[in-house]
Amino acid sequence: MISVVMISMNEEKAVGQVIADIRTHAPDAEIVVVDSSKDRTAEIAEQAGARVVRQFPPKGYGKAMEVALRSGKGDVVITLDCDNTYPASQIPVLAKMVLDDGWDLVDASRLQSRPEAMPWINYVGNRFFAIIASVLFRRRLTDLHSGMRAYRKSMIDELDFEAKGAALPVELLLLPIKLGYKVTAHFIKYFDRTGTSTMNPVDTCKWTLWRIWRVWTGKQTRKTA
Repeated sequence: MISVVMISMNEEKAVGQVIADIRTHAPDAEIVVVDSSKDRTAEIAEQAGARVVRQFPPKGYGKAMEVALRSGKGDVVITLDCDNTYPASQIPVLAKMVLDDGWDLVDASRLQSRPEAMPWINYVGNRFFAIIASVLFRRRLTDLHSGMRAYRKSMIDELDFEAKGAALPVELLLLPIKLGYKVTAHFIKYFDRTGTSTMNPVDTCKWTLWRIWRVWTGKQTRKTA
């Protein structure tokens, strides 16, 4: 089974369409939304058929994403943003790469080239951090912050990551690489978002550097039963 998991904060303008797109391309997928909204996002998501987990008051991106990842019941857990920026059409492709091709993690990279929907400053920042991580981890990495990835659920259950703080996708990519899981990338298109971004660029940069350093210098191991 495929689980598609998302976190949301005031995404009432987009969440219904995103769930409809998921249903079109992965009709049998479980859809989980971890919601910290003050608007009608949770209501709309439930009406569209998603299982909603309320996390209010908000505990931050990382804590919400941890709940989303661990709540998925499928053999593969695919993350997606609720703002219409990622192509739901790629869900079956990513799922197949895990379930049939044997990858533990597939990073849906937005950065084969600069997407028109991504401001130059964001693109330069993403490329800068990807170059740092590529040098440290001795492999070509292009997108440390992608909100669309496919994770083997058994791998998620074995990861001991730090959920607190921003930029969790950085650690969720680098930690499996360090621990020897099979990780690859699949390039996707990236679209203009619906609604207003709540990302804090300074906070994200700080946490990105901290997570790169934490994984590179740490002695992390896989969880055991």
